[in-house]
Amino acid sequence: MTRKNKIILGVLIALAVVAGLYAINRFWIAPAGTRQSLADGDHPKAPQFSLTDIFGHKLSLSEYRGKVVLLDFWATWCGPCRMEIPGFVKLQARYGSQGFQVIGISMDDDVQPVLAFYKQFDLNYRVAMGNERLGELYGGIIGLPTTFLIGRDGRIYDKVPGAVDDDRFATEIKMLLATPASTEAVNFTPDGASGSIQVETPAAVNSQVPGIDVSKLSPTEVAEYKKILSEETCTCGCNRSVLLCRETDPDCEVSRDLAQKALAKFEKDHAKI
Repeated sequence: MTRKNKIILGVLIALAVVAGLYAINRFWIAPAGTRQSLADGDHPKAPQFSLTDIFGHKLSLSEYRGKVVLLDFWATWCGPCRMEIPGFVKLQARYGSQGFQVIGISMDDDVQPVLAFYKQFDLNYRVAMGNERLGELYGGIIGLPTTFLIGRDGRIYDKVPGAVDDDRFATEIKMLLATPASTEAVNFTPDGASGSIQVETPAAVNSQVPGIDVSKLSPTEVAEYKKILSEETCTCGCNRSVLLCRETDPDCEVSRDLAQKALAKFEKDHAKI
């Protein structure tokens, strides 16, 4: 084999390896089980938050009300995130003047690598450091990247776990830019597979029973409710009580459903007293 042919073969092998790693990262980090179509009208309000961006300036979601916002949860150590971000830079440059804004939420533990990444890749949009509480407000960020597309009206119209081509977002951005802030885009259709959108309230995130809003209960009632959950076994297969499952695995849908049903029954029973 000639040297030229060896080089060509080496390049082809390298490309195949890169493509394979991309596919593995993409689908291991964003399991296929979370990728499902959204139901019509399933557009909850995006939870509000206020953070400090990586340059020390206040960043609040509310200041972008009336704009289409792409909210990207990512990290510098996440391969698919790094591959996807240049596309976000292009989208910001292309649609920024039309009322579009990318906001990056880094899930890194330290700001220094984020600052270095920001400068290296010439990011043209705002980036802030995220935390577990913010992730929980957006239903729990299980894998990275996870990207939300928020309309002018403040509703979440798409959730994309894993990296996708920026053309996917471009199509959706144009749909939402054409919709007034006073109007819900009821006919919006994701341009591809989407994750199930679930959001939480601050009361649920900060609850003694993670993910369950017990703010209407008195301290005595909360203790009684927790006792009920501690005596009920979760059916997710963990062999723990519902309460312990909520405390150790807030993303468990089974324990969440059981806890919600128990709360509804508890409130109904106490309403009769």
